[in-house]
Amino acid sequence: MIEVHGLTRRYAERLAVADVSFQVGAGELLALVGDSGSGKTTTLKMINRLVEPDAGRVTIEGRDVASLDPHVLRRSIGYVFQAIGLFPHMTVAQNLAVPLGLLGWSRERIDARVTELLALVELAPGLATRFPAGLSGGEQQRVGVARALAASPHVMLLDEPFGALDPLTRDRVQRSFDGLRRRLGLAAVFVTHDMAEAVMLADRIGVMRAGRLVQIGTPAELARAPVDDDVARLLDTPRRQARLVAERLGGGT
Repeated sequence: MIEVHGLTRRYAERLAVADVSFQVGAGELLALVGDSGSGKTTTLKMINRLVEPDAGRVTIEGRDVASLDPHVLRRSIGYVFQAIGLFPHMTVAQNLAVPLGLLGWSRERIDARVTELLALVELAPGLATRFPAGLSGGEQQRVGVARALAASPHVMLLDEPFGALDPLTRDRVQRSFDGLRRRLGLAAVFVTHDMAEAVMLADRIGVMRAGRLVQIGTPAELARAPVDDDVARLLDTPRRQARLVAERLGGGT
């Protein structure tokens, strides 16, 4: 579904991404984790050509993305990011209609799809006429996910999409998204700095450091055989946090 081959990107003298390669199959979520500046987001943006690589290539469903018009490419890929990016002067329905209008859909078809999208992300139909300022953070993020799904993409890219949400809302939206992407069979690349989130949501995790992909595998594979001490510590973080929470709640031994 998604094949990344040798992606490399420099900014002046700084090597932001160095020879990164991976594949993501249909229905699979790959989480990219690592410190700030490790190259996660730059790698993500090279998939939909928001950033152009200096070397390497990306294919989606067998098509080299470099051969496609960037705007056409991006309309075929769902993209969700932390800032959400809803248009404040538009209602929820109008925000959801934007990508469909660009595709030339009829008004009737758009209206029907907006209704479907609200149900898909578990939002009440009455929210369609609200403006983003009248929504909670969790509702806004669900609208962002719905807009990314508007044109029924097979691929989704997510850049720290839930990081700004409060813990309870974040948990609900995470679980809702996880069920949704599995049900739709999406191939997804998910950037996060939260290792616990990566372990909970990802089928595989790619650990990035200084622009390089240092290890990739299932959460269990990385925990069982980390490539170095840094990856071992990274994988131990959610376990240590879980033990501490259990102890504080009286469930520890």
